[in-house]
Amino acid sequence: MGTCRELAPSQIFVPGPIIVGAGPSGLAVAACLSNQGVPSVILERTDCLASLWQRRTYDRLKLHLPKHFCELPLMPFPKNFPKYPSKQQFISYVESYAARFNIKPVFNQTVEKAEFDAVSGLWNVKTQDGVYVSTWLVVATGENAEPVVPDIPGLKKFTGPVVHTSAYKSGSMFANRKVLVVGCGNSGMEVSLDLCRYNALPHMVVRNSVHVLPRDFFGLSTFGIAMTLLKWFPLKLVDNILLLLANSTLGNTDHLGLRRPKTGPIELKNVTGKTPVLDVGAISLIRSGQIRVTQAVKEITKKGAKFMNGQETEFDSIVLATGYKSNVPYWLKEKSFFTKEGMPKTPFPNGWKGENGLYTVGFTRRGLSGTAFDAVKIAEDIKDQWMKSNGPLSSCRNVCTSHIIHLHFNKS
Repeated sequence: MGTCRELAPSQIFVPGPIIVGAGPSGLAVAACLSNQGVPSVILERTDCLASLWQRRTYDRLKLHLPKHFCELPLMPFPKNFPKYPSKQQFISYVESYAARFNIKPVFNQTVEKAEFDAVSGLWNVKTQDGVYVSTWLVVATGENAEPVVPDIPGLKKFTGPVVHTSAYKSGSMFANRKVLVVGCGNSGMEVSLDLCRYNALPHMVVRNSVHVLPRDFFGLSTFGIAMTLLKWFPLKLVDNILLLLANSTLGNTDHLGLRRPKTGPIELKNVTGKTPVLDVGAISLIRSGQIRVTQAVKEITKKGAKFMNGQETEFDSIVLATGYKSNVPYWLKEKSFFTKEGMPKTPFPNGWKGENGLYTVGFTRRGLSGTAFDAVKIAEDIKDQWMKSNGPLSSCRNVCTSHIIHLHFNKS
């Protein structure tokens, strides 16, 4: 790209990177780029920042890790925020973050297709309103873009409400009901706990083994303890220490129907991405019988479920705490960097950069700390290329920057 090229009326040249997704990952990259003097454009399919947090999370949600592990680059959480900020506090933090770095995404832009044009050396990102064109593409849609709805035999037969946790807000709509909760991760545990607040009777389905750890141990976060120990001791030893702490506070969870995996919690997280459950009160309710643990479901019936052990139980409602998945395969026309499941083939810490100006953030399976790590790396890498740009490209940017601004003002 030595000279400015002619663009079709429906094409919008972006002088800096195109970032797909205005969640914490996309905002973190945009902020880091802005700090390096590099402009960018964020395309967001909804009409708000951090739509997963604003639209698809339950009311009682809090950060599972202490706030200092969840900070986005260049801006800490307010000092008056609690150790584990609430959903609303995190949303306010994200909105303040965007305001501080003057990040203004282009909202209501659903990316239908993104592909690299080898002839021009540019990425073409197609939305319903046109084609955005840039040298760089940052995929920031993350691991949790779309709800996972399992294919359970008979699910469509069920006559009661079936709700994924992405649509669950609180247990108030399930008060005094018998509820089947499919899934025993952090969401499944917390939804079950929330249902108990409204005198519902949750039955939580546990298909596989699961690590449950206390969120805190004598006032210290279990995650913080683990991160400190890993600076001095090997991973397997740290895993053994965590399991000793867990057994001393929670007891033997195998007796509750929650079998522990043979692989330790941190090693399992690193290898498979499966996050240990951080207990915030569900274990005590399982012990008291307020939350029932059930085996895997064989089939859903009109009024309930049949289980693998042959038992059959009636339920009023079903909540699917079955997680989320990447949506990258639906729109990114690139097969060498991502798996068919939409995750980078290269594991952390080297999965943030592909070829031909392709980058990815929010796919580390390490939460917001992984996002921050990737965002800094991406911004530094793009800044180096930006600074090496020659004169003709700079003049092209000036012309095309006015073009994109003109188009945006016409759309607003």
